[in-house]
Amino acid sequence: MKRKAAGQPAGKAGNSKKSKTSLSSDEAKKRFRDGLFDNKVLKSYTDQYAESSPYKHAVIEELVNDKLLRSVRDEIRNNVSFTPKETDIYKIHQSGDLANLDGLDDESLSKLPSLLALRDAIYSESFRNYVSHITNCGPLSGRKTDMAINVYTPGCFLLCHDDVIGSRRVSYILYLTDPDTPWKPEWGGALRLFPTREITNKDGEVAKTPLPDVVKVIPPAWNQLSFFAVQPGESFHDVEEVYHAESKAQLEKEAGRVRMAISGWFHIPQVGEDGYIKGEEERNAKNSSLMQLQGNPAQYDMPQSQPVKVDKPKAGDAEFSEADLEFLLKYIAPTYLTPDTLEQVSEHFEQNFSITLANILSKKFAARLKDYVAAQEKVSLPEDSTGIEKGTPWKVSKPPHKHRYLYQQPSGPDELRTSQEESPITELLDIFLPSRQFRHWLQVATGCTVESHDLMARRFRRGMDYTLATGHEGKARLEMNLGFTPTSGWGDEDDEAEAERKEAEAKSSKKKGKDKGKGKGKANDAEKEVEEVGGHEVYMAGDDDETEDAAVYKSSGEDDNILFFQAAAWNKLTLVLRDSGTLKFVKYVSKRAQGDRWDISGVFEVEDQDDEEGDDEGDGEGDEDDSEEEFQGFSDSPESESD
Repeated sequence: MKRKAAGQPAGKAGNSKKSKTSLSSDEAKKRFRDGLFDNKVLKSYTDQYAESSPYKHAVIEELVNDKLLRSVRDEIRNNVSFTPKETDIYKIHQSGDLANLDGLDDESLSKLPSLLALRDAIYSESFRNYVSHITNCGPLSGRKTDMAINVYTPGCFLLCHDDVIGSRRVSYILYLTDPDTPWKPEWGGALRLFPTREITNKDGEVAKTPLPDVVKVIPPAWNQLSFFAVQPGESFHDVEEVYHAESKAQLEKEAGRVRMAISGWFHIPQVGEDGYIKGEEERNAKNSSLMQLQGNPAQYDMPQSQPVKVDKPKAGDAEFSEADLEFLLKYIAPTYLTPDTLEQVSEHFEQNFSITLANILSKKFAARLKDYVAAQEKVSLPEDSTGIEKGTPWKVSKPPHKHRYLYQQPSGPDELRTSQEESPITELLDIFLPSRQFRHWLQVATGCTVESHDLMARRFRRGMDYTLATGHEGKARLEMNLGFTPTSGWGDEDDEAEAERKEAEAKSSKKKGKDKGKGKGKANDAEKEVEEVGGHEVYMAGDDDETEDAAVYKSSGEDDNILFFQAAAWNKLTLVLRDSGTLKFVKYVSKRAQGDRWDISGVFEVEDQDDEEGDDEGDGEGDEDDSEEEFQGFSDSPESESD
């Protein structure tokens, strides 16, 4: 998956024709720490870079003159505004583009003299040559500056990517964390590097793909510079989530755990600069694309789809037989098997092309499933992927620049699970969901004729797992998600449970006195304010403009391109008829979550829909609010078996 703006929470590169870095060598060097440019020091960093792994990188402690950098930090805190931005791949607070500081009016520029001095020093000829010598990457542009300030507060992160875009040659991060409150590694926020593996196929073609486990962790530190040459298919890295503190008091004591950094890139020389080579940027882009396709690395992605073709229903299969109903009642709540309910479900789906059904599983099976999942959450998993795949029934998806989660697929026709492998999850995968009876129920509920099914159980570990936005090309298909996440706090708690909580609070308030109860209620609400922990599945309209980040779904509160949104939940089924071009992802699950996210994801290829009524209905516009709501077609009853 080629990401046009992935891992680019910095601004666009500046392209001013006037050089911004005409500092003398002596003036530039004064802005860095004493002794940095000594030959002995330069050699030590060059050796460090050459010997580093999993790919070449270097870390320079105390890069900048401390007084200057403290002044830069003060200017930023007092005069620079930040915008919260969120996509499938990152959650950050971002400044404007620092490449074009010269374009500010005199009054604004007068408030940022130290920041301007730092930018000019970083892109000065002296420091560019310094970085070029260490990395042996060739000349670097002093004209095309590309930097921004990114702030990670608790809950922020940046997922795996390789930084390969346009003319970038070297990536760097300069940390401006609190100089008087040293950053602790357990707070998170580290730059983490991924190893890659080379795979040779039978034709001798070599494919390179990143592995899911990080092998190098570089925690932030005041005045520390981390940098590496941008290499297609190799320089994969992420920024670890900044973890929440246990309390507000602790967070204040730790200076808010604010990971502030100036991030940017050095680019290849531009027209008119020494080292400029005509056509180099175009060749780099072409080579980058070839590198990502060489050996067809997608053939090694895991999991691979496993669609199973099914027979078309016969003309006499319109009604459920008594045996069919008996089978379905083992798994589905009785309410969803009544003709009236199924008719209402079908009408809702026909109008909205999506539906959410709460408490879908029968009470008995749901209880067994919940006990199993809750018990599994109490068992510690191995930390590395190899240990997980050897010691558990789970496998780890890969590569991490596309997705990372644990998964199980249905057993094959010639495979038998051991007694240890059998569970309520495998019963759903092997027996219920692939069954003719469920397929029949699905056809009645959606009006779709199923041609094949592809099922997979997934476990998204908190603090680790996600899927990045991927598109779907081809005819519309039916997608299912059966959520069975047993923990709460995902932003989509059961309405009945919420009503019971409010009723209990109201009774408590009456007992303790009206005024006293109100005051305490407000305090409790503040303490219990629900924080986003991710884990939600999002369907989005695709963006035809390839120059923009197609997976931006939150930016200053705007999320108009969301077609369907479902938080992690217990015993909840969602069905979506997904059109060609629609993007989908599961948001990274924060370590703040109370547990892991569990579900079964299914793809059902269906016969083409005949739109005799025309294509006006359900075109994605004007129906978004309805499609995000749960089905409300019938009232709760004792038969609903709600937990």
